[in-house]
Amino acid sequence: MAKSYDAIIIGAGVIGACTAFEMAKKGLKTLNVDKNAMAGYGSTSGSCAIIRTYYSVFDTCALAYEGWYYWKDWAEYLGSKDPRGMIKYHDTGCLVVKTEHNKNLSKICEIMDRIGCPYEHLTPAQMKAKLPIMDTRLFGPAKRPDDPGFCEPTGDSVSGGVFFPRGGYVSDPALSAQNAEHAAKAKGAEFLYGAEVTEIRQANGRTAGITLKDGTQIDASVVVNVAGPHSSKINRMAGVFEAMKMKTRALRHEVAHVPSPEGFDFEAEGYVYSDSDIATYCRPELGNHILIGSEDPECDTREWVDPDNFNRDFTDQWQVQAMRMAQRFPEMGIPSRMKGVVELYDVTDDWIPIYDKTDLPGFYVAIGTSGNQFKNAPVAGKMMATLIEACENGADHDKDPVMFHLENIDQSVSIGFYSRNREINQDSSFSVLG
Repeated sequence: MAKSYDAIIIGAGVIGACTAFEMAKKGLKTLNVDKNAMAGYGSTSGSCAIIRTYYSVFDTCALAYEGWYYWKDWAEYLGSKDPRGMIKYHDTGCLVVKTEHNKNLSKICEIMDRIGCPYEHLTPAQMKAKLPIMDTRLFGPAKRPDDPGFCEPTGDSVSGGVFFPRGGYVSDPALSAQNAEHAAKAKGAEFLYGAEVTEIRQANGRTAGITLKDGTQIDASVVVNVAGPHSSKINRMAGVFEAMKMKTRALRHEVAHVPSPEGFDFEAEGYVYSDSDIATYCRPELGNHILIGSEDPECDTREWVDPDNFNRDFTDQWQVQAMRMAQRFPEMGIPSRMKGVVELYDVTDDWIPIYDKTDLPGFYVAIGTSGNQFKNAPVAGKMMATLIEACENGADHDKDPVMFHLENIDQSVSIGFYSRNREINQDSSFSVLG
């Protein structure tokens, strides 16, 4: 006889674990199924785990600011102490360069005013005072090292920047998922690892459960797809992929890991840093290192891949990102031995996630999240639990979208913003910035 649960959650990354925690708090019997060996061992482990409040649109900014409150009091949010240790959130603040590309951050600052999130305008001199290793000259548009004019200034100075004091990073993203897993288990949730889903079973016009690769069948009237880069494969199993207007794909990405410039302690004195002039971002890392990622400029090729078959070796993209950041931090050395992360993003057509029901009753999705939704994990978990509860109690979310209240910032947003059937949001940055 198959085991039975109220809900099966496919995926045990940070969003999957937080979804289990929030659903278990509502008294539901949940099971997370993951093909990896532990919570957070998929794309979550490769996240830069940056906590920031700035996105391109109001709704995602509101979710991110709400999420900041949970990260800064992570243990209080979870209500239980993981014996493996608790993550440390580093509240460094975020320094962002104003450029023509981001409209000098004017729209983002307007959104910050709407949600009550503090920020500070900085002149180039004030930016350099905060980060003395900076070269504040213009270098954009972003180029590759073999392009003419690479590393040659294109202007005397950037126009300035904005400092967002409420932001930072988590130094161990996989542990964050494990912390949420521990808290969910304390509420009665169960987790199954090394288990690959091969079928979404249906009966009487709705979900009936899943079948695993070894033939095991597990019953549930609710199945939630939080499978990260594998989300499109799970949607195809459920027969909902083609009907969704908004699709997801797996995108390969690299993060470079380099030492801080000699004489400067970036770990202690650095910030989360975002710079669309050089199309690169970074954050401090343990051992006085810098993690460097790309903001996906047009000159770089996007590599869409099969999540079960992709190249995990570093390529020349590693050096491209490091060399772009070295334009801004000219004393930063670039080691010959490449260190960092090669992982996948789960990306929608407009880089805004999908938190939604589907055309198959009982089948829900929290997908398209990799790359820019780590910071929203606790809020996404709450929002999914709210959505599922409403729909299972008869709400027609497609016709009358469920509203969700952000208690810390006292704002309400429509979960319909994240619809699978929305039009492409032209206000998006169409990049990892969201």
